[in-house]
This record gives sequence, structure tokens and C-alpha cells, in this order.
Amino acid sequence: MHAQKVYDFNSICQQAYQEITKLKMNSGLALLEKAKQQNPDNLIPVFLESYIDFYTLLFNEDPKDYQIRYPHFTAQIDQLEKGPRSSPFYNYCLSVMRIHRAAISIKFGKTWDAGWDFRKGYLLIRENKKQFPNFIPNDLPYGALEAAVGTMPNGYKWIASLFGIRGSVTEGMKKVRGFVNSNDSYAKILFNEAAFVYPYLAFYIENKKAEALSFVQEHKLDLVNNHLHAFMAANLAINNQQSEYAKNILLNRNHSEDYLKVSFWDFEMALVKLYHLEIQEAAQYMENFIARFKGKFYVKDAYMKLSWCYYLEGNMTKAEEARKNILTKGATETDADKKALKDARSGLWPNALLLKARLLSDGGYHGEAAALLQGKKEDDFSKEEDKLEFAYRVARIYDDMGRTDDAIRNYLIAIRLGQYRKEHYAARAALQIGQIYESRGQKALAITYYQKCLDMGDHDYKDSLDQRAKSGIARCKGE
Repeated sequence: MHAQKVYDFNSICQQAYQEITKLKMNSGLALLEKAKQQNPDNLIPVFLESYIDFYTLLFNEDPKDYQIRYPHFTAQIDQLEKGPRSSPFYNYCLSVMRIHRAAISIKFGKTWDAGWDFRKGYLLIRENKKQFPNFIPNDLPYGALEAAVGTMPNGYKWIASLFGIRGSVTEGMKKVRGFVNSNDSYAKILFNEAAFVYPYLAFYIENKKAEALSFVQEHKLDLVNNHLHAFMAANLAINNQQSEYAKNILLNRNHSEDYLKVSFWDFEMALVKLYHLEIQEAAQYMENFIARFKGKFYVKDAYMKLSWCYYLEGNMTKAEEARKNILTKGATETDADKKALKDARSGLWPNALLLKARLLSDGGYHGEAAALLQGKKEDDFSKEEDKLEFAYRVARIYDDMGRTDDAIRNYLIAIRLGQYRKEHYAARAALQIGQIYESRGQKALAITYYQKCLDMGDHDYKDSLDQRAKSGIARCKGE
């Protein structure tokens, strides 16, 4: 006779979960071993072990590590399937593990496998929601999947259509927000995970950037001792033109050896330095990232930004050397990497003045960016692509400074100049106008410009810009 398998999220498992979701893997693993010894038939330690594999592969993308860790998912799923189906944790754990494995499959180029796992994860959590409607942990993965599928770019639409997954931004975010704000005991136990996922969804799916970052402060997330939350907050701050805030997070986080070693800290610090034109330091951090990172995502983008550092320094030998590496290193799964490869193949270098203005603007240094372009006009640039970028850059600076009428006027110039070109500026200008009108409550006009963004043909960053435009339309329609 075999003892009955159970799902017991006991105090030791809860401690292990807290450690793992701070990226303190060794201490988390030690606690899981203790939990296994106390009850070998408890399946929660098996479930939580998968988190260690997931976060390690997600952040580091090491192919050697992948060979060892990826098979763990199958073994762990086999173990979890021996648990009691009468427990709400049965389908929940299997769903989360399928979603984790799908995300890692995408990282390592196994898109078809990812599609099947996403489908299985979606069906499992949907069924669990029907069987156990009051089991609050369902709402985090189910809501996140629902919201993400609702705005899936065309490049990945086949996953949803082929497997019959339905999406709704409104319904999905309602579930996630309900989970985050719930007083349910499991919602409190699993809060670290929710506090990582929710700000990303609010930021990218709902375009609630200020809300995403204020969530971090309102909930007093520990950005010193929780590396998962520190990474999220710094990453979103960088993408919201808040470089100084990001720099403080990166410098003040706990630098103990107890945490998972993640190369992306160097990448993020390189961006912080680059966006304030601290070129030498930016180059050093980017070199460190490139030397240590074993994966393929954002590698071409990293080499492109490194080439910019040397280009702006006037060291064309090193700039060309970095650019050559774009042709052979990394992959083209992300829009940023695709753009880096396209630029490297062109053999052209950006206008130095416009590049500096762009970097300062991206960092949130709008006054310094505006000062660089003070007195300049379209006719000061001889190339059509520079005229286009100048129009967009002026518009974006006005937008960031709250001068939205001036921004719209210049965004319209960018659309006129670039709607039939391959650069992304015209599509991005349409997206930005849509966001301005949406913020004003003029939803019909917002939808018009979001649709204009979608209607523009093949251009740089198309997948990511289309996803954001679809999110905007869904929000305006209340879908």
C-alpha cells in the first residue's frame, strides 16, 4: 500500500516559496529538502522546485543549464499527476508548470512546444476555475493568460486561434487585480509572484505605467532584499524614462552571494548610464553583460548599444567591431534584436545629435534632450530618415513634458513623413496620439489612431507596437 499523495502548502513550504521568489535559490532548496523529509508524499515541494528551474532558465538562458533543468519539468509533471484530483491544487499546479515550461520553450526557440503547453495550461486552469470557483490562486494565471491573449500580436496569433484560447483584457485584468487585492490566505502566501506579474500587465497591457510603478511603492515592495521585485521595478522604471529611480534600485539592492547570479543587472545599469550619456561606464557595464550572459535574447540589442557607445566616443574601430558581432551573435526573437540586425546590415550610423537626444529622452532627461535640439528644424537634416526621426523626437519630448497639443502636431508630421517607410517612427507616433486621446477620454479618436498604427505595413518593432495598439483598442472598447 502506498501513502496518499497530498498538497500541503505548510509553513516550511511557504518559507521556501518566499526565498525562491526573492531569487534566493539555495536557501529555498534547503527548505524544500526539509519539507520532503518531513513528508515525502507532499507534492508542494515538487511544485516549488519547478520555480527554481523556471526563474534560473528565464533570467540566465544558459544552454548547458537548459539541458539539465528542462527535463525536470516533465519529471515534475509526472509526479504531480499522481496527486489527488479532488484537490484544487491538482490542476492549479499542473497549469502553472505548463505555463512555466511554455515560457522557457519560447526562450530556447521551441515555439511549437510552447504553444501546446500554453494551451494545456489554459485548459487546466479554466477547468479548475469551474470546479473550484472559490479557489483564489486560479485567478492569477487564468487572468494573466486571458489578458495577454487578448492583445497577442499577429506573429503569435496562431497559438490562440489554433488552440481555441479566448482573451479579454478587461476580464483578465479584473481577475488579476482581484487576486492582488484579496485578503484570502493563499493570495497573501503567493503575493510575491503576483507583485511581479501584475505591474508588467498593468504597464504593457493596460498602459497604466504610473499605476504599475506606484503599486511598487504603495505595497512597500522590498527592492533591496527581493531581487525578483527589484528586477521588475528597475526594468519598468527604465522603460518609463525613470533612469534615476532605476539607478537607485540597482545600486541599493542586496549584493549578497546568496542570490541567483543574473547578468541582466549589468544590462540594466548599462542602459541607465547610456541614457545619461555616461558613455564609458555604459560601455563597461554592457561589456560585462555580454561576457557573462549565456543566452540569446537581447544580445544583438546589447551589441548595438555597445556600438553606439564607441561611436559617440569617436572610436570607430571598436564601434565597427561591436557591430560585426550583431551579425553572428544572439537571436532575432525580440523586436529590439531584429532592429539591431537590420541596422547592422545597413552599414549606416545614426545621426549623432539625434542619437544623443533620443538617449536622453529615453532616460527621462527631457530638458537636456530639448536643449540639444533647440533651434533645429527639419531642413537642418539632409536625409529623409533623419527628418522623420527629428519630427518624432521633437514630438516625443513635447509629449513627455506634458505639451500634448504640440506633441500631436509633430507626431502628425512624423506620420506624414514615415507612414510608408520601414522605420517605426510613424507607427509609434500614431500609437502615442492614440494614448493622448485615450487619456483625454476621447476614445473614438484614440481608436482611430491605434488602428492607424495597426494598419501600417511591415516596419521595425511591428509585433510590440501592434500588441500595444490592440491593447489600446481593447481598453477603449471595454473588451
